[in-house]
Amino acid sequence: MIRLIASRLLWSIPLLFVVSLLVFILQSLLPGDAAQILAGLNATPEQVEQLRRTLRLDQPVLVQYWHWLSGAMTGDLGTSFRNNESVTEALNGRLAVTVSLVGLATVLALVLGVGFGLVSSLGGRVARVASDVLSILGAAVPGFIIAIALVGVFSVGLGWFPANGYVRPEHGVGLWLQALVLPVIALAFANLTSVAKLTREGMKDVMQRDFVRNLRANGMSRSSIVLKHALRNASLPVVTTVGLSVVASLTSAVVLEQIFGLPGLGSLAISATFGHDIPVMQGVAVYFTLIVIGINLLLDIVYGVLNPKVRH
Repeated sequence: MIRLIASRLLWSIPLLFVVSLLVFILQSLLPGDAAQILAGLNATPEQVEQLRRTLRLDQPVLVQYWHWLSGAMTGDLGTSFRNNESVTEALNGRLAVTVSLVGLATVLALVLGVGFGLVSSLGGRVARVASDVLSILGAAVPGFIIAIALVGVFSVGLGWFPANGYVRPEHGVGLWLQALVLPVIALAFANLTSVAKLTREGMKDVMQRDFVRNLRANGMSRSSIVLKHALRNASLPVVTTVGLSVVASLTSAVVLEQIFGLPGLGSLAISATFGHDIPVMQGVAVYFTLIVIGINLLLDIVYGVLNPKVRH
């Protein structure tokens, strides 16, 4: 297991390099003049040119990237073009928002998805039909549509939850959770349906295997078979799905943070893109890549716990 983790960490180094280089090249292809946008519409051509030289935007793209990479290797992700704020400080202040949103949505999708999958696999026809309908809705309805519907019903209609805004945990855990309820549900819905579907299919397959019949013949109760043996064997595809879903949730979180007014990495990425704030865009790409690497590493560890063969 240690060798597996070490190899994953080594592979993360070239991955970070490739992602950061691609993002830097792609942002250079964005339409518009970054120096003109930052200087303002009333700036003179001389002022725009001076700003371009100050920000090194007059240099070739690869030279600009080398300057950024030299600082990034020492932990310095640069300074925002728009407000001269440290990129690292700006990202660290927003990281907890995105991580809490994606983390809570993943936990909710996993708990409810596995529970619903167990009920539908061990229950009757009604539970199976409900699972199929829920899966179709989760795959067909985009997250932002679910978010708008939740706001219309629970914020505008019933007034139970705020429509947008964010409260930090230190200002009250209850208010923090209240602000995250609707975005977490909207983000978890699609993942919940896929987890429920895979859990149901996995449990149906495992419950028909020979070792389950042997356990039944030895007098073990159905609940013990399901919780101690069958669920563990059926969980491997679910773990894979959850890992992929978390990565996909980072993309969905960008849209949901805009809808609910959450000050996370996604909303920062959008504002930086429109403002041609190159250091912030680079920093967001690096942070998202690190999150994906961390998720994959955690996935490998969970795989090793559930399936000892993976450790070797």
